[in-house]
Amino acid sequence: MIKIILLLALSTSIWAKYTNCEFKNKHYEDICEQLVKEGVSYDYANKFLLSYFKTKKYDEVSWKYLQPKHIITHKKSEKKANNVLVKYVPDIVQHLKKYKEVYDYSEKKYGVNREIVAAILMKESGLGKIKPTHDAFIVFNTIVTRVDPKSKRDKWLLKMGKDNMKSVIKYCYKKGVKPESCNLASSYAGAVGIPQFMPFSFVYMDSYRSKVADLSKMEDAITSASNYLNIKAEFSTLIEWSKMPDIDKLESDWYDFEHERNHENVSLVYKESRHNKNLECFTCDKSELDYFREFAKKIMRYNSSSNYTIGVMRLAYDAHILLHKEESKR
Repeated sequence: MIKIILLLALSTSIWAKYTNCEFKNKHYEDICEQLVKEGVSYDYANKFLLSYFKTKKYDEVSWKYLQPKHIITHKKSEKKANNVLVKYVPDIVQHLKKYKEVYDYSEKKYGVNREIVAAILMKESGLGKIKPTHDAFIVFNTIVTRVDPKSKRDKWLLKMGKDNMKSVIKYCYKKGVKPESCNLASSYAGAVGIPQFMPFSFVYMDSYRSKVADLSKMEDAITSASNYLNIKAEFSTLIEWSKMPDIDKLESDWYDFEHERNHENVSLVYKESRHNKNLECFTCDKSELDYFREFAKKIMRYNSSSNYTIGVMRLAYDAHILLHKEESKR
């Protein structure tokens, strides 16, 4: 009898047709309604949001590392990560040579320096060597299900989670993937692929030579990251590296500046935060750093961390110098 009941329940869920967005979870209703407005069928949205494999599983590791105390630790550890990655500059140069044809195409189309893109891909996934172990949708569903939106940060987290859940569902719907098979490997923060795009950034994906972009393919990761910076950060003119200051020294001076102020209320390029909080700006009011600051701001549209940005600029700068030296020997 129990088996019969289970089979009936299963068959009902398989063959049921949905024509509205009624859920016990109000956030699911919001997501469903937005999806339908954007062309996703009621049936698909409902089946996804009612799927045991997608909405009844939670990512405890992700939830742990998204707590404020771990975010603070992560910001402080970014400096250490930058110092470690410097030894991989020769790998970046080899990568630039290997994918020269793609970078030639990408620089011409988007106006974003190859060294910047390669440095970002190194920071994000070790040029594709770091393999993600989380599921993007489950990461965001955990946030939406558990966050208590009382503070500004938690309200932002809730909105971010819902937007990304919607983007994952829409992406899989367009690709014709069944909900239970819609598995996007991600970081603990829900970022996907070699360039670590958040799902709501999938609109910036661009393919090198195929109809559909695949962020797990290096060629598409290069063009997608370039397209993102071109559109989102208005990065359309190549950096003239000869105009840049000594970024190795600049990075060291920035760390001293940040450390003296205990990592708080400081920014590499801004005097004010997105929430109108006053910041001590390291490069502001220094005319000799205007050119650097112009492009550093563009990198911060990819990742808003000052330490992330200086790390990308340092890797790109060193890679440019090494690449130039090797080409000069020919």
